[in-house]
Amino acid sequence: MERRKLTKEDIDKVRNIEGFPIGSDEDIIALSDAPFYTACPNPFIEDFIKEYGTPYDEATDDYHREPFAADVSEGKNDPIYMAHSYHTKVPYKAIMRYILHYTEPGDIIFDGFCGTGMTGVAAQMCAIPDPQFRVAIESKKNTVKWGVRKAIVSDISTAASFIAYNYNRHLDADAFYMDAQKMLKDVTHECQWMYETNHIINGEKQISITGEPIKGNITYTIWSDVLTCPNCSEEFTYWDVAVDLEKDTVLRKFHCPHCDSELVKRDCKRANTTIFDDVIGKSIIVAKQLPVSIHYTIGKQRFIKLPDKEDIALIEKINSMKIPHNIPVALLPEGDNTAQPKASHGVYYVHQFFTKRNLWACAAAYDYSKNNRTKFILTAIMKIMTKMYRYAPHGKCTAGMPGTLYLPSVTHEYSIFDVIKRRIGIYKDLVDAETQFGDNVIVSCNDLSHTTVPSNCIDYIFSDPPFGGNLNYSELNYIWESWLKVITNNSDEAIMNKTQKKGLYEYQSIMEKCFKEYFRVLKPGRWITIEFHNSQNSIWNAIQEGIQKAGFVVADVRTLDKKQASFKQTTTATAVKQDLVISAYKPRDSFRNDVFLHAGSEETAWAFIRQHLNNIPVVVMSGNKLEIVSERQAYLLFDRMVAYHIMQGIPVPLDATDFYRGLDEKFLKRDNMYFLPEQVNEYDAARIKSDVENVQFDLFVTNEKSAISWLYQQLDEKVCGPQTYAELQPKFMQEVKTVDKYEQMPELAVLLEENFLQDENGRWYIPDVTKEGDLLKLREKNLWKEFEGYMNSRGKLKLFRSEAIRVGFSRLWKEKNYKAIVDIAERLPEKIVQEDPNLLMYYDISLGRI
Repeated sequence: MERRKLTKEDIDKVRNIEGFPIGSDEDIIALSDAPFYTACPNPFIEDFIKEYGTPYDEATDDYHREPFAADVSEGKNDPIYMAHSYHTKVPYKAIMRYILHYTEPGDIIFDGFCGTGMTGVAAQMCAIPDPQFRVAIESKKNTVKWGVRKAIVSDISTAASFIAYNYNRHLDADAFYMDAQKMLKDVTHECQWMYETNHIINGEKQISITGEPIKGNITYTIWSDVLTCPNCSEEFTYWDVAVDLEKDTVLRKFHCPHCDSELVKRDCKRANTTIFDDVIGKSIIVAKQLPVSIHYTIGKQRFIKLPDKEDIALIEKINSMKIPHNIPVALLPEGDNTAQPKASHGVYYVHQFFTKRNLWACAAAYDYSKNNRTKFILTAIMKIMTKMYRYAPHGKCTAGMPGTLYLPSVTHEYSIFDVIKRRIGIYKDLVDAETQFGDNVIVSCNDLSHTTVPSNCIDYIFSDPPFGGNLNYSELNYIWESWLKVITNNSDEAIMNKTQKKGLYEYQSIMEKCFKEYFRVLKPGRWITIEFHNSQNSIWNAIQEGIQKAGFVVADVRTLDKKQASFKQTTTATAVKQDLVISAYKPRDSFRNDVFLHAGSEETAWAFIRQHLNNIPVVVMSGNKLEIVSERQAYLLFDRMVAYHIMQGIPVPLDATDFYRGLDEKFLKRDNMYFLPEQVNEYDAARIKSDVENVQFDLFVTNEKSAISWLYQQLDEKVCGPQTYAELQPKFMQEVKTVDKYEQMPELAVLLEENFLQDENGRWYIPDVTKEGDLLKLREKNLWKEFEGYMNSRGKLKLFRSEAIRVGFSRLWKEKNYKAIVDIAERLPEKIVQEDPNLLMYYDISLGRI
């Protein structure tokens, strides 16, 4: 594909696609580099697929992979990763591991929530891995094929797609450094005088041999809020009373210098001042801030001084002058994050995030930037140049409080020259890599739920989607995008945001559309990896339901242990307190067609299980020990089978009793896991080589379901085996420390009676399969009676057995009594439904049917 200029005719082809950004055609064209990057939905993606893709044909397709199930440890200090900041990023080397596992050279990868485009970087770096990474991969004796992969990356955010493009483009290093140095030289020539200060020693101005004052180059100036004492109403500078320079700390309590009252910052009000803002042409009221410390250099020596009269005069002179460059006149939109700077400091426009001289310097640098690559330098340093760059003791200053537009009480105003010089140096590794990049990545700016990607053409998807209301990307990116002049259209932004009137339901609805689009474009039999970060179970369940509603089947869920930098398998909802990595696959067309053709027959259940077992890891090692693959255990296989049928709108053909009996009849069992005949030899061989004891997983007993799981683990022959009530009771009480708020936890005796059998010595043990079916029927009968009591009661249910709710919903579903499911669900606390994936599944689909 050859480069060409984006035209208005090209834009007209995609103008009506959802998520089309806010900006003029001229600005979109100026920002784009067609066909590999367009600051709008990319109209050339289909051409990219035709040139590089391989058509899918199930008859000849022999692709097969198990889900990636190995330990991963990749830090975030890689120089390429650090080249440009963003709110969330996955290290590209971590993504490379997935790409190398699931794909071969030449395959096409897609990421519709691309952020900074690390998926594209990973796809290209598979051809030029650094030596240490290559050795680390090959030392694990993994069969991987090195070589470049192609990638399609997109994001609804203009800023994100712009950064992603600059991360993934081919670069001429000599031209880049020449352009960057020229931009730096021009802005230095124009603005150097603004960052000069008199050299002072012991209060005396230093004079050169020519009789002129010696000037130092300001590296940064510290500014402080001015506060008002609540007792005497006098003003004072926060820096003067709260910052202890000798101890290098910020005091929580301090004293008013006028009345000596002991204060904390929240008791004081910020002092305000009225200024004339020549950018918007009117007087405004803003928080009063004063320069309190100047850090400067002469040669290589560093000095610190208090601002003197000439420093104040210089600032006043700059403030009185008109900036001779283009400045974004951008009113902050209404938003959850944008409300903070308005309330705290009276900042309503983007340019008000900058001091006047830093605004001037940034505007000059932007005008002197002749291409997107030098503008990429400026977006990388933009937040450092704002008042969000906060002071902290011990030199730990940061470019704003992450995930906010917070304006601190003490800020650093950095000189742009040093910041640009450092950034050019940081880019060395990225530039070296990009000189070897080709035209392998195509970038688009659009809503994921409406892409221009053809169906069944993508070989693998890696995605790090937005997670609920943790980050409001369009608001946080607004400063960048105001300079780029193309703004995110956030009408379909997948977040929870009060200002946008998007709650959990709206977020879930948007995510479902996005996963359906992922499902449409992915080739059958291929994989999607979803990295997900959230501390709310309800958000995790919304994501999981969206994945399943789209048609994907979840095959593996792991959590990222950041302290140990490794992955641990999990199946519990409590795992969402860590980062999750979800592996799911798209079933082949022949399977899907067969399921719908024989909907309601038992064979659909067993066809699903055969397919699912074929896509689950056979052997997972942790060191020299085998891990239990939870997806191969009976209860989770049953859950997956039921969920798939319900999500596809077809009858569930088997109840739990018949399903568990059928598992033992049709499949081979090892260590309470089920295998296909062709898989069991591989597991047996690994079992012989590994330690005798399997890895055990901690279970947090918070409800009836987790309590039963804990008992199964305790009574397993490989752990403790059969035990009496007296032996189990003290251990059980130790585990049950915090029960879910609304959970009516049965007594241990009831759990044992309903789920296990007792031998002649009074020891409880796990029933064998011939008796387990009858035991299960008895348990469900008792739970149904409990549930009928809930149905016959009135008002909100404040205390209940969650297992009885699950049994009740399952039976009502079989009876097609969708209204009863909805009625009971709406009597439950909303949190209970949202945080239980099975209850949420029954409720959502029943709600749609009535």
